[in-house]
Amino acid sequence: MTQEFVGIYPPVVTPFTAEGDIDFASLDRVVDHLIDGGMHGLFVMGSTGEVAYLTDDQRESVVSAIAARTAGRVPILVGCMEQTAPRVIQQAHRAIAAGAAGIVVTAPFYALNSMSEIAEHFRMVAAAVDVPVFAYDVPVRLGGVKLAPEMLVMLGTEGVIAGVKDSSGNDVEFRRLIALNRAAGSPLKLFTGHEMVNEAMMLIGADGMVPGFANVDPARYRALWDACVDGKWEHAVAIQEEINAEFQVVFMPRGRGGDGTGVGAFKIAMHLLGVIDQPTQPRPLADFTAEDISAVREVLVHTGLLA
Repeated sequence: MTQEFVGIYPPVVTPFTAEGDIDFASLDRVVDHLIDGGMHGLFVMGSTGEVAYLTDDQRESVVSAIAARTAGRVPILVGCMEQTAPRVIQQAHRAIAAGAAGIVVTAPFYALNSMSEIAEHFRMVAAAVDVPVFAYDVPVRLGGVKLAPEMLVMLGTEGVIAGVKDSSGNDVEFRRLIALNRAAGSPLKLFTGHEMVNEAMMLIGADGMVPGFANVDPARYRALWDACVDGKWEHAVAIQEEINAEFQVVFMPRGRGGDGTGVGAFKIAMHLLGVIDQPTQPRPLADFTAEDISAVREVLVHTGLLA
């Protein structure tokens, strides 16, 4: 069931027009940019896709548009982020109807649950859908709730979840998860969301990566992946260092919250590279200043991404 879910699954940026509507023409270009850059699949409606700012209808329209543009070239995983299992299931059914090959689900939020109750949350979702379920471990967006590696492997052995997207920032716990998963016969496919240490996570046993910056430079990420798969670790480290130099764009926008720095910087870079028409983010996120755009441009020029 999980064989196809290996490799690079970038979390797809959602472009907006200057007026704040979804920019479907730019979205088509993003999809082609990623697939042409060698991505193995797409992760739609994650943090990088600004899912929290979209209505249910907007979510569905974006998934449908990406599925249509992808046209079966690569599989699509869709984030179904909601407070509790019944709401997740509603989102999942819409996502599957729109073209999702699998869904990505966090622990409940706002609701206060124990780890055993969180496990039941995943069981409820899995029982209601007929596609693979991936657990999304992202404590920064869940009030610090960290999914226990033991629970994740247990759910994997039960066949409840097919894999994990780890955005915990906790490399020690991710390594524990890799070891526990291996000891259990590797029921899970494990993806790292740690942008600046992809090669290290691949070396210790990750099955794939979910890098937001691949929206900007997918080809370099594919080169990194190929070097890791071929066991050319010195080359992989060198490519990761090149990516990390480009990744400095996320530190350029000033005076903004977390959603306005990382994803915002990606959007500025994609706009400067001609992938999307506008670097607009949804309200209430602030517009970028000329200084923000100039600072990102300087990084792109310095690293050779932009002439």
